[in-house]
Amino acid sequence: MKSLSFLPLLALCALAAPAAQAQAPATTIKTKVKPAGQPSVKSKTTSPAAAQTPAPSDEAIDKRANALTVNMQQNLGLNPQQTEKVRAINRRSVEQVETARLRYRAEPRKMVGAVDDIGQSRLSQLKDVLTPAQFDKYQRKREEKMGLPSSQAAQGTPPPGLGGGGE
Repeated sequence: MKSLSFLPLLALCALAAPAAQAQAPATTIKTKVKPAGQPSVKSKTTSPAAAQTPAPSDEAIDKRANALTVNMQQNLGLNPQQTEKVRAINRRSVEQVETARLRYRAEPRKMVGAVDDIGQSRLSQLKDVLTPAQFDKYQRKREEKMGLPSSQAAQGTPPPGLGGGGE
């Protein structure tokens, strides 16, 4: 289940992804030349784009964070104070996920780990801002969207072969 928790945050970046892809990709050119009778000469040339990880677009991040916040405001009935706190949490999370996606684009396992950590942090922060009823409703909707079994279903009948019956 832990590895699936990154899916919603990865989806958060779906709108921001085209803006990030439009930036120039990092290119590194490696050459190895060995003239006859001489030792080999290695050189490595890095373009300016590879020197730093491109920053995610602020406009795309704001747009996605605002869309998430409006959706949560409508579905959870957030008050104005909650709305601003949730907007800040969403903004920070979307920015962190997009940065991780860019930084670890060549290392999917690291990206999954980073996005999962961001998602867990976001859930913890949301739990502090939302009422228990709002957080429960948020969790149910999240589980439905991700196709995860609810915690109530997990307490139901055990799968065949795992006991629980009077056989």
